Order: sequence, then C-alpha cells, then structure tokens
Amino acid sequence: MTRVLLIEDDPAVRRGVVLGLRRYGHETEAVGSGEDGLESLAEFGPDLVLLDLMLPGMNGLEVCRRIRETSQIPIVILSARGDDMDVVVGLEAGADDYVVKPASGALIEARMRAVLRRTAPAQADTGAQAAPAVVGDLRIDRDALSVHRRGELVPLAPSELKLLLFLSAAPERTFSRRHLLEDVWEHSYYGDARLVDACVMRLRSKIEDDPRKPVYIQTVRGFGYRFGPVDA
Repeated sequence: MTRVLLIEDDPAVRRGVVLGLRRYGHETEAVGSGEDGLESLAEFGPDLVLLDLMLPGMNGLEVCRRIRETSQIPIVILSARGDDMDVVVGLEAGADDYVVKPASGALIEARMRAVLRRTAPAQADTGAQAAPAVVGDLRIDRDALSVHRRGELVPLAPSELKLLLFLSAAPERTFSRRHLLEDVWEHSYYGDARLVDACVMRLRSKIEDDPRKPVYIQTVRGFGYRFGPVDA
C-alpha cells in the first residue's frame, strides 16, 4: 500500500482527492497548509507527496524546496495554475511531475504510479549484477541506484536518476524529447517537453562543473539530448 501525503488547502478538493486515492487503495494523510505538510512529512513517512501551489502562509514552491533540502521523496504538484511558467518554476523547484487541476482520479493515479516506478528502475532479469560505470568524474551504479561524483554521493530526485540512467545506458545516442517523455516519464507526448528540459537543468546543476557548458548531458539543438561524449 502506497502512503500518500496530500497538501491542499481547499477542503472540497482535499476531500475529493482523498476519496479517490483511498479508492485506489492508498493510505492517505491530508493537510491544509505547507507548515502542516512539512510536519506530517516527518511523522507520517509517505512514499509520495501530492502538493498544491497556492497554499496559505508558506506556498507550495517553498514547501517543495524545503522538502528537497533533506529528501528525494517523489513530489507531484497538483495545481490549478497551468501556465508554462508556473509549470517550469514548479519543476525547477524539484517536483517530479506536474498535474493541472481539475484532473480525474485516473490521471492522478497514473501520474503517481509513473513517478513511483521511477524511484525503483527495473533490475536486469538475469539477476547478474552490473559493474558500476565510471565516466569522467561520475560513478554510476545501476544496481545500487546511486551516483557518485568525485567520490561524493550525488542526491538525485527520482526523475533525475532515471533520466541519467536512461541516457547513460546508450552513450552518444541522441533521444528526442518525445522519446524521453515516453520512456522516462511514461507520458504520451502532448507538449510536455518542459518536463524534460527542467529535469535536464536540475541534473546538470548536480553533475556538471559548469551547467552552461555541459560535458555529460549534451543538447542536440532542435531534437533532444544525449549522454557524452566525455573527453578522457
């Protein structure tokens, strides 16, 4: 059973989402403010956070940033604010996905499941352990689902980790945003390239010396992204 923390200030929306989540079998706790959400995060120990942006007091973006300071728990923003800039800012704050309200229970459930699958990428069916890949300053361990840079663990959110694992599995192959959305985010393509771009920006900020001159995650202008090449 998945434990979901919902942070939503509108009582009617909160009741509706909770009913939907419980109908799908999730154990759910719901609170109405960012401050209460941060407190519940420690006490409830959820597997995923559903987060509204327009909250009284501490807004959702600040809550998202606060969570990311100490935790890589999956975060899905659930907000009525659907402008491109709102979505980009939410993703840059550390969210793994963004759902615009009103949204059906089926859509919320599908997005949650996709994000949760990204927290535990499938292991090889053979059961054989793959040796960690060392590329430049990075050590990518697919079995441990960890990335180290110059010997230090790099804290990656689920989307960032899966994107890096996916791209690094096929060095120098270029993937379109559409391909990445379908394979990493498990979304059908309908204009959500901003999900990919925002995740790449966050990932570069963690693994590149200069994110403006990336070495590992290369942009192929007008098409998408590739991993490397990395000079020896």
